[in-house]
Amino acid sequence: MTQSKPIYFETLDKNAYFLTDKITISAAEIRKFATQFDPQPYHTDRIAAETSIFGGLCASGWHVCAIMMKLLSDTLASKNIKLIGSDHVPFLRWHKPAFEGHELYAELNFDGEDKNETNKNFGTILCNVKLLNQENTLIMELQTKLMIEKRSKH
Repeated sequence: MTQSKPIYFETLDKNAYFLTDKITISAAEIRKFATQFDPQPYHTDRIAAETSIFGGLCASGWHVCAIMMKLLSDTLASKNIKLIGSDHVPFLRWHKPAFEGHELYAELNFDGEDKNETNKNFGTILCNVKLLNQENTLIMELQTKLMIEKRSKH
């Protein structure tokens, strides 16, 4: 449920922590994304995937990034945080594959504001993200700079 009072950059807790909901990834979703955007055999063909270095049908890293963004966006929207988007990803690393049936969720840690940002419409928060599966295995981690709308635009 969305809070009634919007949270703008000025009132945002710049060191907040959030735990997202979970999204279960299916074989059909893995194949659909991969067919369109990353047609590697270990993302599209079960037999080829089983004999690959991954040992099974796994999601594209870019699919995993898209899932992470959905989790992040939904979580901040549920808190009524006025997210505009992200303009920079200084760090990204995939640690383990995400396989069909995995339940993915994210830990979001705000790590202070970007003091160099001078835009009058938004402020920038550093956000460290860990994407994990149902066994709490680290799948991916990244740092992103989130643009949060300012209430007062001077």
